Amino acid sequence: MATLQTIRTKAGLLVAIVIGLSLAAFILGDLLQGGSSMFQRNRLEVGVIDGESIQYPEFQQEVEELGEIFKQNYGQNQLDDNTWAQVREQAWQRKIAEIVMGETYEDLGIEVSSEELFDMLQGSNPHQIVRQIFSNPETGQFDRNAVVRFLKNLETGAVAADQRAYWLNIEQQIVEERTQGKYTNMVAKGMYITNEQAQASATAGSKSVNFDYIALPHNTVADEDVTVTDKDLRDYYNAHQEQYDSEASRRIEYITYPVEPSDKDFADAEEWITDIKADFQETDNTIQFVDTNSDVAFTDEWDKKDDLPEAVGAWIFDEGAEVGEVYGPYKEGESFTLAKLYKSEMMPDSVEARHILLQVTTQAEVIAAQQLADSLKTMIENGADFAELARTNSADQGSAINGGDLGWFQRGQMVKPFENAAFNNTTDSVTIVASQFGIHLIQTTKRGKLTPQVQVAYLTRNVEPSTRTYQNVYAQASQFVGENETSEAFNTAISEQGLTKRVANVSENQRTIVGLENPRPLIRAAFEADVNDILTNNQDSRIFELGDNFVIAVLAGITEKGIAPFENVKARVELAVTKEKKAALLVEKAKAALSDNADLAGAAAALDTEVQTANAVNFNSFSIPGMGLEPAVIGTVGALDVDEVSAPIEGNNGVYVVMPTAVNEGVGVDVAAEKRRLAQTNNYRVGSEVFTVHRNSVEIEDKRAKFY
Repeated sequence: MATLQTIRTKAGLLVAIVIGLSLAAFILGDLLQGGSSMFQRNRLEVGVIDGESIQYPEFQQEVEELGEIFKQNYGQNQLDDNTWAQVREQAWQRKIAEIVMGETYEDLGIEVSSEELFDMLQGSNPHQIVRQIFSNPETGQFDRNAVVRFLKNLETGAVAADQRAYWLNIEQQIVEERTQGKYTNMVAKGMYITNEQAQASATAGSKSVNFDYIALPHNTVADEDVTVTDKDLRDYYNAHQEQYDSEASRRIEYITYPVEPSDKDFADAEEWITDIKADFQETDNTIQFVDTNSDVAFTDEWDKKDDLPEAVGAWIFDEGAEVGEVYGPYKEGESFTLAKLYKSEMMPDSVEARHILLQVTTQAEVIAAQQLADSLKTMIENGADFAELARTNSADQGSAINGGDLGWFQRGQMVKPFENAAFNNTTDSVTIVASQFGIHLIQTTKRGKLTPQVQVAYLTRNVEPSTRTYQNVYAQASQFVGENETSEAFNTAISEQGLTKRVANVSENQRTIVGLENPRPLIRAAFEADVNDILTNNQDSRIFELGDNFVIAVLAGITEKGIAPFENVKARVELAVTKEKKAALLVEKAKAALSDNADLAGAAAALDTEVQTANAVNFNSFSIPGMGLEPAVIGTVGALDVDEVSAPIEGNNGVYVVMPTAVNEGVGVDVAAEKRRLAQTNNYRVGSEVFTVHRNSVEIEDKRAKFY
């Protein structure tokens, strides 16, 4: 029977996301503080999809269910903020698909019957996910009996609640996929490719052109050589407003008061580590002492002199430190460290080894694999051929074919338990160790040149801001915000005090601001404020604590969803108009050169440039070597006759003049194959675009930013 662990391991197709119950309690608690009016539906509305209101409790429950599945799938207990964001996005997209496509499926009578589901789960045509979960790990063959046993246990209640929920989600996903597949297949059948289309496409794709060309890049014209007026800018903006459609955004101006260790914090850390030095040197249990007292855990690395910090290396190898002696404390960045010489031995630089890997996935398999490993070790020690045993027993097929031989390797190339065994083994001895890959039998066949190597135990004390330091920095921020309660005062004080003002333009669902940790509270506040407001957090404080920074911010500007105001995009408009003006200037220069010269070479000389060549370009080309992405050039050159010089062509990167030198029309065009290819392309497009079309046909209002 498939276990929950098997499902977690193999159901990689199920991508889910999560948010903690604590976050739900926090948000609901915040909502309840507003009194009974907070219970109104519009206050709990996460969004509106095609007129249907999505309420926070319902949406949050779906998020939590997906989150639990995600945790099971990847064996995690806690998820970070970025993963929580993915959880909510997955739940939101799933909700949109459910509402937008549900009515379409219902109108068309598209559904998955119980008989179909039975067939996909345990019938003659099981779904790919079911095949993945219930395949025999040794043979790779699908085990239908395992499915039947699992489903019977599901019916009798013999399956754990979390495993039951996980399986029901798998069933739901299979049904959703089959329903969507039926609809996309139906749409794809209506996108018929005619013989004429296939003929035209095949002919265009087989035709290629070699051509000479003159390139006049935009950057060959200096900015001062073109004149751009305010009227030019506004005319361009008015004619191309669709290019400046934007989402709602807010402009935040802010200052930070970073919480950094004070001089006293450094002095206290140095005093602490100095006081503990004697105890560190005297302890007999160095590893436990480090793990208990150090901010950095003990690592059992073997190092040569050049691998160590310069001062520590000199102390050990040049000054002849003895095992048990302690060096320091010495300062590195924002920490103080003591170094204790823990071990010193002659060790090989590298080893040659071979192994037998026994893979395990369950506790029962661990016991069986350990017994097999013990048996194989005994056989090898009694004279059995290691190579032959590796070929017949090792799960590492890459090395098994070579009798388990891994060749020579240095430290740091293998996982730690494997490395330790291989380097600590004597030649030809066999050691059994476990790693994340399974259980290994390792035999070291050769040892490299012996060199002096050491293990150093480092006891590190990071310098952290003390409570007093936090209080002092907060007092500075509090004084600033108390004395400057308006945006005008905010900016005046920044100037007078020589502070650094930072600026961020943020969208409503944005989750990052460079340099600030977890800035969502600041972003949410910006979308709840008016222009020139000093932003406040949900505790009505105007000081945001974001990581190691206290932040004070003012809302400097608002851009609503729609066409961005001219002033907001003026710089972008100016770039486009300048490019247009340069292109016009280059076109006139090219026309003048062509009018005075009969051939391309003469025109190139008049333009102080050279004729270049491009070969085998056709309508399927995405770019042209030496030019880049220039569809206007590709379209033009394909329509010209050999030796026909084109008019100047305005491209993405400059102005071009082209002349075909040879045309290959192609031979043996396979229209039937092209028809199949185009039909397949249409099927792919339907699968990826049909939902987008339906989604764009309805109104969707996303209000999640109020809650997350």
